[in-house]
Amino acid sequence: MRVAVCQVNSQADRDHNLKVARGLLDRAASAGAELAVLPEYVDYLGAGDTLPEPEGVDGEFAQFFSTAARELGIWVHAGSFHESGPDERRTYNTSLVFDPRGELVTSYRKIHLYDVEIAGRVSYQESRSVAPGDETVVAEIAGVRTGLSICYDLRFPELYRRLAVEGQARILIVPAAFMVHTGRDHWEVLLRARAIENQCYVVAAGQIGDHNPSRTCFGRSMIIDPWGTVLAQAPDTVGIAIADLDLARLDQIRTELPSLANRRL
Repeated sequence: MRVAVCQVNSQADRDHNLKVARGLLDRAASAGAELAVLPEYVDYLGAGDTLPEPEGVDGEFAQFFSTAARELGIWVHAGSFHESGPDERRTYNTSLVFDPRGELVTSYRKIHLYDVEIAGRVSYQESRSVAPGDETVVAEIAGVRTGLSICYDLRFPELYRRLAVEGQARILIVPAAFMVHTGRDHWEVLLRARAIENQCYVVAAGQIGDHNPSRTCFGRSMIIDPWGTVLAQAPDTVGIAIADLDLARLDQIRTELPSLANRRL
């Protein structure tokens, strides 16, 4: 199964962001990818006061990526967007997955919200404007059980263990807008840990570079195998990275080192 991660630098111009995303999906399809994954907030990463009006899962955002999936004939994980939330103050941070016919297969609302205070570096309270999801999601993507997550979820290993054990996931997807000051020390380490401990492929697509207001994302989108080996990594620019997932190797790793089967808690 060939997969692609698409790395973007989304700004406050939604039309431009979507045009860039479509171009990367075109490249992924041309390279033979069966599944392409985009980053968190792929359509807009700018000031809150100019945020596009939140939409439902059948709005313009969904229609755009449904059309892309259908025209290209590939699976598209559309990163995430601001879905209409439970009240006027908050949205959901939501991922959508489309099959090659352009049908919406599933959606996932980010469970863990990024509320942090790092002295002299960042003060960010995602929960002020975003409501948390409350359901774990595993979808069949090209016949492979695939667990969904978003960005800050990465720091909560219990989520991924549930996806791998109860959901029987073999692939874990992580769209992100990981901050540079934490990303340079934690991004790859956490991704590889989630791959190793759950014996899954991890497909992680990130935002890259400077965004307004005063936000810089780490990038380094990557694809990791169940042994923790980085199979592909995007350079520090807008673009794609591609790798082939060998599901027979996944089975071999789980047979030879059966840590999931050996767990006692």
